[in-house]
Amino acid sequence: MSAHEDTHAHEDHGHHHKETFVTKYIFSQDHKMIAKQYLITGTIMGVIGVFMSMMFRMQLAWPEQPNVLFEAVLGKWAPDGVMSSDIYLALVTIHGTIMVFFVLTAGLSGTFSNLLIPLQIGARDMASGFLNMISYWLFFLSSVIMVFSLFVEAGPAAAGWTIYPPLSALPMAQGGSGLGMTLWLVSMAIFIASSLMGSLNYIVTVLNLRTKGMSMTRLPLTIWTFFITAVIGVISFPVLLSAALLLIMDRSFGTSFFLSDIFIQGEVLHYHGGSPVLFEHLFWFLGHPEVYIVILPAMGLVSEIMASSSRKPIFGYRAMIASILAIAFLSTIVWGHHMFVSGMNPFLGSVFTFTTLLIAIPSAVKAFNWITTLWKGNLQMNPAMLFAIGFVSTFITGGLTGIILGDSALDINVHDTYFVVAHFHLVMGISALYGMFAGIYHWYPKMFGRMLNKNLGYIHFWITAICAYGVFFPMHFIGMAGLPRRYYENTNFPLFDDLANVNVVITVFALIGGVVQIIYLYNFFSSMFYGKKAVQNPWRSTTLEWTTPVAHIHGNWPGEIPHVYRWSYDYSKPGHEEDFVPQNVPLMEGEEELQH
Repeated sequence: MSAHEDTHAHEDHGHHHKETFVTKYIFSQDHKMIAKQYLITGTIMGVIGVFMSMMFRMQLAWPEQPNVLFEAVLGKWAPDGVMSSDIYLALVTIHGTIMVFFVLTAGLSGTFSNLLIPLQIGARDMASGFLNMISYWLFFLSSVIMVFSLFVEAGPAAAGWTIYPPLSALPMAQGGSGLGMTLWLVSMAIFIASSLMGSLNYIVTVLNLRTKGMSMTRLPLTIWTFFITAVIGVISFPVLLSAALLLIMDRSFGTSFFLSDIFIQGEVLHYHGGSPVLFEHLFWFLGHPEVYIVILPAMGLVSEIMASSSRKPIFGYRAMIASILAIAFLSTIVWGHHMFVSGMNPFLGSVFTFTTLLIAIPSAVKAFNWITTLWKGNLQMNPAMLFAIGFVSTFITGGLTGIILGDSALDINVHDTYFVVAHFHLVMGISALYGMFAGIYHWYPKMFGRMLNKNLGYIHFWITAICAYGVFFPMHFIGMAGLPRRYYENTNFPLFDDLANVNVVITVFALIGGVVQIIYLYNFFSSMFYGKKAVQNPWRSTTLEWTTPVAHIHGNWPGEIPHVYRWSYDYSKPGHEEDFVPQNVPLMEGEEELQH
């Protein structure tokens, strides 16, 4: 029985099994509910991650000054309200981990791949609903363990989010290298298992469950990005898992994969023969593709929103697909640019420089196509569109500094300074968050059947956009002045005294930007209950998810799944009364399908 002939089986299933609260909201196998679970869990983790960044920004702006908040939240880690250096590094570590893995990876791939893949390809559900449920619950478990690690007595993991040995490999190295580090590794191992299960499910669903007429070249760009993101995840996540397992063996079973001749207070430890640089290779072989695992889904969401909100077909559809494939391939051969100062052979450095600069080409193709899609469009400036345009802005500004960091001769001068922090926060962190916000504003009616408050969305966008540049633009300059990352205070270095005021400015913007997210959270949660009820196709879009009823039903469509007759972007097509033609509308006599 094929996917689109499976109607009656699903309808019977829906009628005969009355869903309880537990099966509907907790252990649900419905992809739409699992998407909501990912989104709300990711939102909670995001609140924790942003709160941590506000804490360490206050420490950087006003070092050694007693702070009531530190005393209340950190307790023994902030004697007399002054943050200790140990907890500062732990906050930076857990902030980075939570934002990269638990917010951006889960908030984008987990939420939108789950929500949109079955709806946009015309499937009843994921290939395996059960595997989908397990992948969410493993993600939830890893989130709980990561948060729990904040409360262990010796302190949470404190080796930076990259957890380089030997700090992460020797439990006796510092407080944050003990149980907190072990919990970090356990949490990440479970997270990787969750991510792999999800990725395999997404790949199989896209390849096998497309409705009749939905060829690969009629897929929306969202599905292409989710599909390729899942492929990158399956290739690169197991490498991080192997690094984590080898690190656990070094920590607990006396092996020496990443440890060589080490002295602690004059005592020679028994480790010899290992290499911490091996860990760097394993970590960054995931760590750089991870950037694209985070940014590609955001690119897909932005492409879809821009076409819909400019009432124009996306410019260069096939070029967009080619650039997604090029980014996926190149992302796996550029990891060495994180290691230019690790003592690597200069010739190898030049190879990684070449591949890194090469990846700018498909990225530039995408940026050009977005701008050209907007050109002379009938722009609908709703909050989703504003965040999509904001995404293109930060992706370009952040990407330009990547050209500097991708060149080994230039990178050595600014490596591990705030210049790097500014670069990756703009190009990956803020851009991905903008993509996620754009997706939430656009697909919220599909998720919850209600509309978000547009005016609150405008306030949220403009203050967030101003604060994001207010935080990360000045960081480029203090980075070029040589200010190193991860120092909990810079008062011991008279060289940096002139930069103290810049840190205060950055922190003020960071605090305002963090607090303004409360407006978004209020809008998000209150609109679930009190928002204006959504119509079936509020944005007048062409893709299949808007052909499903507003009320969620098991199997997505009542009756037969719609067939597809045209590509995803028939906006403002001559000869049609409306300025959009859904994919399930057959071609009229004499009408040609657009060549894209």
